Amino acid sequence: QVQVTESGGGLVQPGGSLRLSCAASGSIFRINAMGWYRQAPGKQRELVAVITSSSNTYADSVKGRFTISRDNAKNTVYLQMNNLKPEDTAVYYCYARITYYSDGLYNTGDYWGQGTQVTVSS
Repeated sequence: QVQVTESGGGLVQPGGSLRLSCAASGSIFRINAMGWYRQAPGKQRELVAVITSSSNTYADSVKGRFTISRDNAKNTVYLQMNNLKPEDTAVYYCYARITYYSDGLYNTGDYWGQGTQVTVSS
């Protein structure tokens, strides 16, 4: 009923920039939060940035370099990543907490994208 789909990963040199996009689709009543997590090899998945109607939250490691934004009309969230560092290399996963309407009821669920690889290397 609900899907989230990412795009925009790739290989970039240190100091470079990338923009990730994530679109939510399906029987959406309300998007409560959308954001990005990442997982590097051998490490746990960690929060990168999350946006709600009232706030943006960033990991300390990306503050001042990454910017999260959303287009409500398109149910899409973006992550602009500037001044990328090798330690930003990871698989980036889109996350969304969505309220949807189904069979006469409102339900809220957490949804994840399939992940997109970001590699920062010279």
